[in-house]
Amino acid sequence: MTDQLSRVFAALADPTRRDMVARLTTGDATVNGLAAPYAVSVQAVSKHLKVLEEAGLVSRSREAQRRPVHLEAEVFDLMTKWIDKYRRQAEERYQRLDELLAEMNDTDSDNESEPQEGTAS
Repeated sequence: MTDQLSRVFAALADPTRRDMVARLTTGDATVNGLAAPYAVSVQAVSKHLKVLEEAGLVSRSREAQRRPVHLEAEVFDLMTKWIDKYRRQAEERYQRLDELLAEMNDTDSDNESEPQEGTAS
């Protein structure tokens, strides 16, 4: 069994599903509404939605005859926390590298200002 974060990233690996998620940020939509811009069947769109639903990214409800698809924004918090953790670690590494390079630059500047042995001044 895979964890939710893996399911979310796997679901978003497909460009059609990413586009559907992006379109759902503006509001709920029906399956037919989501299918409209794609050159695929409504059944294919339903399969994409099932993957998104299993990952927890969308949910479907019943409103009379409609079954709108709703974006579950809370899942993005899970992704954001994971990404932020590694972004902070990368920033810390870059900061240490910047400090090391500055230190090396200072050392090189100090060496250039000292006269070297065997050269005329």
